Amino acid sequence: MTTTVHIVGTGTIGEPLIGLFADFGNKMGVDEVTFHKRTPLEADRPRIQHLIKRGAKLAVDSENRSDFSSLGYEVSYEASDAIERATVVIDCTPAGNENKERYYQNISGPKGYLAQGSEFGFGKPYARGVNDEALVPGENRFVQIVSCNTHNITTLIKTLCDDGDSYCLEQGNFVCMRRANDVTQSGGFIPAPSLGAHSDSVFGTHHARDAHYVFETLNQDFDLFSSAVKLNTQYMHSIWFRLAYGRDTSVEEAVQRLRANPRVAVTEKQQTNVVFSFGRDHGYYGRILSQTVVSLPTLAVRRGRELYGFCFTPQDGNSLLSSVAAALWLIDPDRASVSTRLEPLRQWLYQEV
Repeated sequence: MTTTVHIVGTGTIGEPLIGLFADFGNKMGVDEVTFHKRTPLEADRPRIQHLIKRGAKLAVDSENRSDFSSLGYEVSYEASDAIERATVVIDCTPAGNENKERYYQNISGPKGYLAQGSEFGFGKPYARGVNDEALVPGENRFVQIVSCNTHNITTLIKTLCDDGDSYCLEQGNFVCMRRANDVTQSGGFIPAPSLGAHSDSVFGTHHARDAHYVFETLNQDFDLFSSAVKLNTQYMHSIWFRLAYGRDTSVEEAVQRLRANPRVAVTEKQQTNVVFSFGRDHGYYGRILSQTVVSLPTLAVRRGRELYGFCFTPQDGNSLLSSVAAALWLIDPDRASVSTRLEPLRQWLYQEV
């Protein structure tokens, strides 16, 4: 049987995800990658045709097929057929929950479905390297890949607070300083910093809320609170964090733990543009796939039990890694096999930037 990954959406996560499966699918046990594009635009033709030349196959809605063809697009499938024949469907649109209700729940063909960070409630929340053991074969057919900043927060907690038999975390506070828009987006830029509201009375913003629910899958109940501010930059997100421990800690311990995690990168740099440019020059689609990049000079311990610091969120790269990992898990849930099949992507998992 043909193993097919179908990706819905060609945006900032969808397009590089299509590229990853087109370029490395044969090394990861994926025979075919298909993708859905909703709107026929002449301006998008060069990048879509490039994906097709690399082996990905375009699927469109039946009512738009003639419009795509008239613009010179090479259409392989209609959208409904592409979903039904897929092994795994990865929804990279802001309509994942809507699509689940309208389509996915009624189609039994695929082994499972993934949606991205904004789609809270789509399924079990997941971040690679944080709660892999929480995924249950045959049970978790719907999985939510948490947002890039939530990946960062959960990876910090897992790396710095997991003592093996228990966690030493008593409280976590985070300020997510978000880029205004992606460099590929022409709209949405802002002229000055824009402050986010604390819309959740328990967690502040969805970043801490989603992180809490990731750890809830591991039977942990952490006291987390996050704030968000959008900055007038296109570079990348950064996070200020405070982790309050139930025991003494030190900067030396934190650095040792960070360096020991192969999915964490550390840097001596403190400038966002320098870290961003590293990803642009040495990443895939301008993205490294590490879960977080921690700035070592910013680490400080106060009163022996409070760890402070800053880190960078690698431009959705961590969401890409988790999306591929979860898709491979749905295809074959053997965790050792998933790790082996992810080998082609390790070249973009940096431990130092």
